[in-house]
Amino acid sequence: MDRRVLLIIGGGIAAYKSLLLIRELARRGVATRVILTKGGSQFVTPLSAQALSGETVLTDLWDLTAESEMGHIELSRSADLIVVAPATANLMAQAAHGVAGDLATTTLLATDKRVLFAPAMNVRMYQSEATQANIATLRERGALFVGPDTGEMACGEFGDGRMSEPDAITDAVMAALQGDMTLDGWHAPKPLAGRRAVVTAGPTREPIDPVRYLSNHSSGRQGYAIAQALADLGAEVELVTGPTSLAKPCGTTNTAVETARDMYDAVHAALPADIFVSVAAVADWRPANRTETKTKKPVDGPEPLQLVENPDILRSVCLSDKRPGLVVGFAAETHDVVELARAKRIRKGCDWIVANDVSGDVMGGQENEMIIVTDDDEVRLPRQSKQAAARALARRIAAYFGDDR
Repeated sequence: MDRRVLLIIGGGIAAYKSLLLIRELARRGVATRVILTKGGSQFVTPLSAQALSGETVLTDLWDLTAESEMGHIELSRSADLIVVAPATANLMAQAAHGVAGDLATTTLLATDKRVLFAPAMNVRMYQSEATQANIATLRERGALFVGPDTGEMACGEFGDGRMSEPDAITDAVMAALQGDMTLDGWHAPKPLAGRRAVVTAGPTREPIDPVRYLSNHSSGRQGYAIAQALADLGAEVELVTGPTSLAKPCGTTNTAVETARDMYDAVHAALPADIFVSVAAVADWRPANRTETKTKKPVDGPEPLQLVENPDILRSVCLSDKRPGLVVGFAAETHDVVELARAKRIRKGCDWIVANDVSGDVMGGQENEMIIVTDDDEVRLPRQSKQAAARALARRIAAYFGDDR
C-alpha cells in the first residue's frame, strides 16, 4: 500500500462505521493509522481498530512511548491525508478555533496535509449557527467535507447529520488522494465561473385532496449533489426542488415547489441559463379534480381516479426561445435502459440523457451508476456515491463548454 491515511475517530455512535471504513480503505490499497479520541473509545475499542488497521492505535498525547516513537508533529505529517470520521460538532469546533487539548486536536493543528471531515451529529447540532460557522471556517482554510447524509438518527430524530457510509467516504478519500479539487468547493478551480445553471431535483406531489397525493420514491439526493457540484465549479446555480428532507446545497439559490405545474413555472422563470439539468422525478400525470375536503371511502367501492397529463418540463425547455446551451435530461428506467434513454433524448430534443437503472435502490439509495448518452457517444460511469457521480458529470459539463466564451 503506497497511500496512507491518518484516521481520527471522534466520539459518536457512528464510530462503528469507522471500523468498516478502515477495511474499505484497505480493500482499495490505502493503509490507515488511527487516533482514537476519548469519546471515540466509548463506542469502539483500540483493539478493534488495531486489528483492522494492523497498526498501533494512538490515544494519548502524553503517552511517552508513543511520543518518543512517533511524536504528534511527525504523526500529523506522515500521512497523505487526514480523515476525521465521525467528525463531531466538538471536534470541528476545536479544529476551527485552534484548540489543541488532546492528541487528535493537537495533530489537526500541527498538520500540513489536507483534512477530510465526515460530520456526524444530531440534526439540530448540525444546523446550528455555531456548527455551520465552524464548517465555513474550516472550508475557508482548505478542509474537505463528505456528507452528512439525511436519515434517522440514533437519538430518534430525522434529518441531516448521519455520517456518510464508509464506501462514500472512501470514494471521497480516493478522489482527494488523486487531487480531485472539486471536493473543495471553496478553493477548487472554477471552470464554470460566469455560467448560469438551472437544476431540478426531487419528486413532485400531485394532490388528490388535502391529505393525499400522487408521488414517487425520489429522495432528491442526486439532483442536490449535481447542484452542489456545479456550484463548486463556479456556476451560478438555481435549484428548483420538489419536497425533500435534504439540507440545501451551499452557494445555490433554491426554489421549493410541490407540483409539476409549479416546477414548470419555476424553471421557466429561472431562464435564461447556460445549463439545464433535469434530474427531478416529475409526475407524468395528476388527478383531474382535486377535492377541497378529504375524500371519504365510498360504501360501494372506490371511484376511478381520473388523471390528466402534466406539462413536459424537459421538452418545453428544449423548445424554448431561451433554450440553454446544454440541456441534460435524466431517464429512470427499469429495463432496456440505454435503448429507452436514446429514444427519450431524441423525443425530448435534449443534448444529453443520463440513463439510470432504477430497478434496484437508486431512487432512494446512496449510490448511482450513470450512463451518459449523447448524439455520438455513450459513456458508462462506474457505480459510485451520488456525490462522486455528480462531480464526474459536472466535470464533463465544464469540459463541454471549455473556453468558448
